[in-house]
Amino acid sequence: MCAGAIILARVPLVVWGLSDPKRGGHTVFSILNHPGLNHRPEVVAGIEGEACKVAFQRFFQERRLESRAGDLGVSAP
Repeated sequence: MCAGAIILARVPLVVWGLSDPKRGGHTVFSILNHPGLNHRPEVVAGIEGEACKVAFQRFFQERRLESRAGDLGVSAP
């Protein structure tokens, strides 16, 4: 859906920090470079990649802790 919106809005540049090798639309399918599209934005990946990786890992670790705490009926730290 994001790729579709990017194409329809003719966004000239797409920048991201962390690719998703399992589910990322462009990472997996190179969808933003598809030859059938009438607009293909420039793509820059990996900007601040390590910092993004740390932020994502921290976010999901916190969600798992909250989920486990909820399962136990206690507040997360």
